[in-house]
Amino acid sequence: MPGVTNDLILETLKSVKDPGSGKDIVSAGMVQGLQTKDGHVAFAIEVDPKRGAEMEPLRKEAEKKVHAMPGVVSATVVLTAEKKAGPAPGAQGGRPTQPGQPVPPKAGGDILPGVRSIVAVASGKGGVGKSTTAVNLALGLAAAGHKVGLLDADIYGPSMPRMMGISGRPNSVDGKTLDPMQNYGIKVMSIGFMVDEETPMIWRGPMVQSALEQMMRDVNWGELDVMIVDMPPGTGDAQLTMAQRVPLTGAVIVSTPQDIALLDARKGLNMFRKVDVPVFGIIENMSYFLCPDNGKRYDIFGHGGARREAERLGVDFLGEVPIEIPIREHSDAGTPIVVSMPESSAAENYRNIARTVWTKIETATGAKAAPRIVIQ
Repeated sequence: MPGVTNDLILETLKSVKDPGSGKDIVSAGMVQGLQTKDGHVAFAIEVDPKRGAEMEPLRKEAEKKVHAMPGVVSATVVLTAEKKAGPAPGAQGGRPTQPGQPVPPKAGGDILPGVRSIVAVASGKGGVGKSTTAVNLALGLAAAGHKVGLLDADIYGPSMPRMMGISGRPNSVDGKTLDPMQNYGIKVMSIGFMVDEETPMIWRGPMVQSALEQMMRDVNWGELDVMIVDMPPGTGDAQLTMAQRVPLTGAVIVSTPQDIALLDARKGLNMFRKVDVPVFGIIENMSYFLCPDNGKRYDIFGHGGARREAERLGVDFLGEVPIEIPIREHSDAGTPIVVSMPESSAAENYRNIARTVWTKIETATGAKAAPRIVIQ
């Protein structure tokens, strides 16, 4: 039997009618970002932001009909609403100051009811080893006996499937929620499980925001002591979604020692401060290089810049991680160094950082209830 195709999905979706216009959602141009891989289907339905709440039944109908198609293993459908706003005073070139907002979930609903704390691992720029840090921080917390989840929030460049050594697709028992993938005792979710790793995600900001919310709301995370969120680099839509719509317990900033990386790290730190998310501290990654041949130390990117920046900004310095070939090799192989070489100095560095982060989590969550979604 031939596999499900985009054409077959679109043909099925023509039976879903927009109650406002009477048109089907395909001919009305409402279906966006359709992705199909090995029977796993994901797409967004673009709606008028004023009608967001009333369009949830339409979303469920579309998801149900696609999931019922032969060859479909799971269907993930999100609502996205783009505001067609004119330029605000002072905007240049007529560019709207608000590119769009995702349709908010129902007021008062729990987005992650069983998760005690949520920690974002962020950086102002790419290429500083943020994802490697997030993975080994999560594994360091798990090694200490905590129940840990790992959410890959980098929609455009998901790396968790490879770094965590996980292949395959998530299961869905009821066709409504997905079971997270698991390895090394950690629950993991990433858009990379839904699409091929070489397939580009050509999604606009509101679609990214909605997908992020669904990877939290519609996944059976269960009871977790902490969820580590691997943020995409920068200070864009995904970062604001996590910072404004989910009550983050805190954020960890990853930077390399040189000035240009620290400048971008400063922007990321200040973004969290502006939205009242506590910054636990800064980690200096690629801090130095010890040559395995002669033991000589080389400060390739300088050294100590992140420590000085932490002092200047009034946040804690969480630790430094040197450049080590095994860290890179094991990350690429899906066998992170904390679990593959637990006796190494690099693994001990990550576990020390994890202990410090856990202390900060305990301080921050002392009297907190389980995280609840915030409607703004």
